[in-house]
Amino acid sequence: MCVSSPLKTVPNNGASNGSDSKKLRVEEAPPSRVLHIRKLPNEASETEVIALGLPFGKVTNILTLKGKNQAFLEMGTEEAAITMVNYYTTVTPHIRNVPVFIQYSNHKELKTDAGNQRTQAVLQAVSAVQSGGSPSSDVQEALAAASSPVLRIIIDNMFYPVTLDVLQQIFSKFGTVMKIITFTKNNQFQALLQFSDPVNAQQAKLALDGQNIYNSCCTLRIDFSKLVNLNVKYNNDKSRDYTRPELPAGDGQPSLDPTVAAAFSKDSNSLLGKIPGRSHFFISSFLTLFLLLSAAAAAAAAAGRVALAGQTGSSGVLLVSNLNEEMVTPQSLFTLFGVYGDVQRVKILYNKKDSSLIQMSDANQAQLAMSHLNGQKMYGKIIRVTLSKHQTVALPRDGLDDQGLTKDYANSPLHRFKKPGSKNFQNIFPPSATLHLSNIPQDVTEDDLRLLFSNAGGTVKAFKFFQDRKMALIQMSTVEEAIQALIDLHNYNMGGNQHLRVSFSKSTI
Repeated sequence: MCVSSPLKTVPNNGASNGSDSKKLRVEEAPPSRVLHIRKLPNEASETEVIALGLPFGKVTNILTLKGKNQAFLEMGTEEAAITMVNYYTTVTPHIRNVPVFIQYSNHKELKTDAGNQRTQAVLQAVSAVQSGGSPSSDVQEALAAASSPVLRIIIDNMFYPVTLDVLQQIFSKFGTVMKIITFTKNNQFQALLQFSDPVNAQQAKLALDGQNIYNSCCTLRIDFSKLVNLNVKYNNDKSRDYTRPELPAGDGQPSLDPTVAAAFSKDSNSLLGKIPGRSHFFISSFLTLFLLLSAAAAAAAAAGRVALAGQTGSSGVLLVSNLNEEMVTPQSLFTLFGVYGDVQRVKILYNKKDSSLIQMSDANQAQLAMSHLNGQKMYGKIIRVTLSKHQTVALPRDGLDDQGLTKDYANSPLHRFKKPGSKNFQNIFPPSATLHLSNIPQDVTEDDLRLLFSNAGGTVKAFKFFQDRKMALIQMSTVEEAIQALIDLHNYNMGGNQHLRVSFSKSTI
């Protein structure tokens, strides 16, 4: 593992000289929104360093120390920095295939030279993209292409299969993937991938362009498409519309792409010989998961028989661990994970009450929930979300009292995605401090809502009604408070049989 523990270096004589002297001793550093990144390759750019932080929140400043192969990255909030460090403790971050070290800095903020125009332009571009606002004239050119939510992806050096589901798994880290079409053109495997928002497409391009899916091969080359909407007719191994699960598969399953077929025309043993580590190959950079595919599993994936890379079936069951067992309930897990899919069953493990199995409607929803909720803080503890080996969550046998630890939600009226093509598919965002409220009764005031959310245990930092006053944005002081408020107040009865709807928002107030 190439990620160090959260550390800081302190000289024995108490005087900091900013070097990695052997005289330095190592102590634990408290969390800080400024992160110290070491062991950067010589050619690493500021954009590539910023891309490490993009999936976790707003990046507000950067300082690169070229001569020392180091950088300092300032996140918008301490919570974002904590989530980032926790994530990279389990998944080694890479820049240009070089593993880098990330730890908390003993700086609480970065004070950099505002005259560094290039750095400021990069930060302005990233800030404009993240907020969804309009960039300044200085960075218009950098963002000119980002008007489309559709990316064109070319896979170079394609030694191993890249399936539609692998692409969805990788790109969903940056936002809601709506549609994907894969095809072969000029003997190259290509894909068109549509996000729900051009902002997500810009973030994904910035972070993933030039990265390798597998070690030393399957390089992503990403541009913006001139298309703004993809027309998907079939849900099969070549195309998928995640907002319309009812689409037919077409006239049989299409054959493998020529490039994929060629990869498997060789002797399988020679293919395995190229894969390090007991016939496994690993996803590189900061992509969401390790992919553990044997050659046989890879062949099945190429034929569309594996729903998620690394799995031998299409399980929609998640294992959630490190829960606060004093606070967590099946209902709280149903509400939180229900933001990203329709939860069918929840089971808190009887002999390990800090862990739970959650069954989603399908494997795609499970992947979406995992990519957004792994590493988030719930009831004061950072939860871990992984795919489970179980295919379903079993209900307790008749007559067996499991103390209410297992709940069946298959027929719940609170499912957000039961209607095909629902607009809710277009409004799935990572947990954020800002919540979107809807279905607000006309007689409810701003003070009423501020009081309601304050009583949920948080601090309301800002509030804004939409013009019709049926919807609003409310900003809590931290992401954890927003998660708590969503759990407590989604479907809250506001009177007159009107129930409040709460979602995470991409906007800020």
